[in-house]
Amino acid sequence: MNASAESLYPARWWHRLPDGRIQCDLCPRDCRLHEGQRGLCFVRRRVGDAMVLTTYGRSSGFCVDPIEKKPLNHFYPGSAVFSFGTAGCNLACKFCQNWDISKSTEMDRLMDQASPDEIAEAALATGCRSVAFTYNDPVIFAEYAMDCADACRARGLKTVAVTAGYIHADPRRDFYAKMDAANVDLKAFTEDFYFRLTGAHLVPVLDTLKYLVHETDVWTEITTLLIPTKNDSDEEIHALSRWVFRELGPQVPLHFTAFHPDWKLTDLPPTPPATLARARRIALEEGLHYVYTGNVHDTEGGTTFCPQCHAALIERDWHRILRYELTEDGRCPHCATAIAGRFGKFEGAFGPRRVPVRLHTTR
Repeated sequence: MNASAESLYPARWWHRLPDGRIQCDLCPRDCRLHEGQRGLCFVRRRVGDAMVLTTYGRSSGFCVDPIEKKPLNHFYPGSAVFSFGTAGCNLACKFCQNWDISKSTEMDRLMDQASPDEIAEAALATGCRSVAFTYNDPVIFAEYAMDCADACRARGLKTVAVTAGYIHADPRRDFYAKMDAANVDLKAFTEDFYFRLTGAHLVPVLDTLKYLVHETDVWTEITTLLIPTKNDSDEEIHALSRWVFRELGPQVPLHFTAFHPDWKLTDLPPTPPATLARARRIALEEGLHYVYTGNVHDTEGGTTFCPQCHAALIERDWHRILRYELTEDGRCPHCATAIAGRFGKFEGAFGPRRVPVRLHTTR
C-alpha cells in the first residue's frame, strides 16, 4: 500500500542525523531511516524530512473484554474493558501469540477506523470502565494511544497499556503520564533469551518497570509467559522473583502464563500446568504477595489471597470471577488488611466472554 493510501500522522520522538538519515527515538532500537524506509515496527516511516505514524486512527479491531484478560487482577476486578490494537511491533518475538496482528506488514489488515473521541464514546456505550491498548504493543502507536487516553479521561474512563515496556525514557514519561494501569510483559530474566528470542534487550524493560512502580501512579502488573526449556528453570524463576521483590516490592502482582506453540516456535510443547504451579510456588516463597497462573484452569492460581490472614478474597477460574469478598475500599473483610490495587464498588463480573465491536470500516 502506498503512502497516499495510509494515514500519515506526524510522529514524535525523532531527530535528524548528520548523514541525512533521521533516527527514531521512541524505543531502544534507534532505527535510522532513509527516505521511504520504515522502522522495525513497520508503522513508523520516514516521509520527506520527517517521521510519520502510518496507523493513526486505524485498528485491527475492537472488542469488549474482561479486565482479567489483560491480565489485570487488581484493577477494578470484574469490570469490562474496551480493547483494541493496530499493526506491527517493535519486538521480534519468535513465540508471538498475536503474530497475525503484531507481525503484519499489510495496512489493509486495519479494517476499523475511529477517532479518539469515537473510541471513548464507544467504550461508554458498551458499559466499559476502561480502554486498553493491547493485541500489539501500544508503544509503537503512542501518539494515537495518548490522544485516545485524553478522550477517555475527559469522560471519566480509565486507560490500560498492555506492553513489552521497550521504550526510551523521554517518550516513556510522556506516554505513561496518560495511563492509569499497565501490564508489562517481562518475557524472561536473561539477556540471552531477550536477544535470541525477541531481538531486544532485558535492561530497558527492567528500567520501565522500576520507573512505573517508583515514579508514577500507574497501577502495574507483570506477566511472564513460561516457555518449556527456554525460561522456565527454577533458577531463572527464583532470580526473576527476587528481583521483583527487591526492586519493585512484594505488592506488585506477577502472572505466570502458559505458552502454546505459535509463529516461529512450534517445535516446543505447551506449558504444563505443573510448571505454572511450580513457578507460582517459587515466587510466593520469595516473598511476593500476589502470584497468579494464566491460560489454564487453576482456581488456586487465579485467586487473590490476603497476604496477612491468607483468606481467599477474589476466587477466579481463568477469567471468570467465582467469588468476591473484598470491601469497597479494597480491604480484606476478615483482618482489614489493605490489598494493593485499584478497587471500587464491585458491580458483578463481566465474565469470560469477548464481544467484538464494529465502528467504521475503511472498505
